[in-house]
Amino acid sequence: MSKVAILTDSAASIPENMLAALNIRTVAYYIHRGQEVLRDLVTVQREEFLNWLATAKFLPTTASPGPGDYLEAYRDLAEKGAEGIVSIHMTSKGSGAYQAATVAQSMMQEQQPGLRIEVIDTLNVALCQGWMAIEAARAALAGLRLDEIVEKINRMIPITRMIQTADTLKYLYMGGRIGKAQHLVGTLLNIKPLIGMEDGVAVPLGVARSRGQAYQMMAEKIEEVVGAGKIKIAYVHAGARQEIEKIKQLVESRLSVVESFIAELSPALAVHSGPGTAGLCYYPVTGR
Repeated sequence: MSKVAILTDSAASIPENMLAALNIRTVAYYIHRGQEVLRDLVTVQREEFLNWLATAKFLPTTASPGPGDYLEAYRDLAEKGAEGIVSIHMTSKGSGAYQAATVAQSMMQEQQPGLRIEVIDTLNVALCQGWMAIEAARAALAGLRLDEIVEKINRMIPITRMIQTADTLKYLYMGGRIGKAQHLVGTLLNIKPLIGMEDGVAVPLGVARSRGQAYQMMAEKIEEVVGAGKIKIAYVHAGARQEIEKIKQLVESRLSVVESFIAELSPALAVHSGPGTAGLCYYPVTGR
């Protein structure tokens, strides 16, 4: 393995084939469904969870991994030969993962002072966080030093953006992740809200009258940011593969996309976004 190991959380929603190819270690979130305690993408998978969620009479709760979960992962990576670890987490304003990983970092470095661990708050979520882990892993496999990898991630944090829409904000609201989009909760049922992330919290990006109009707005908003520049995109959804194909076709007919893939949100994120969510996570690569 590379001398620098890359670790992230299951909420990054990186496709399994990419995790394997890039040697990215993940730590699973917890989902509390009544008396059941599930581990994200370990004891519960996407399709079965979404099928249940669509008819659920109550909303499960989620919890970030604890310090012990991260400590176990750090130890395992060190035992496998890692000399440094870059630990990449969703926004600290929406999850306790960053704080838990920081505690585990201190515990691990007391035990192995020679092992360097850098814990990063991406101030983002889903495949925005995932893109940072993917590019960090590619850099590690290419032999870049830990400092160079961290610098690369820090450059990505302010320019990696999410846009998503859904038929309802009910799940985001009930899960307490609505952020500054609170006022959109009471909008008419035929309104499709666009949600993004700014400074680590969910924000409204506009509303559309239909999914088709929402997808047009997504493409326009990206064009406003990148112009004729090149971008990388992860198309993300929760049980909405047909919708995500429409977004992909539209966006790639208008923008210069140098790399893209489709990913489905992990159950821990689907709890908050709800079935039918569709959107994208992207960042510009012009000049890089």
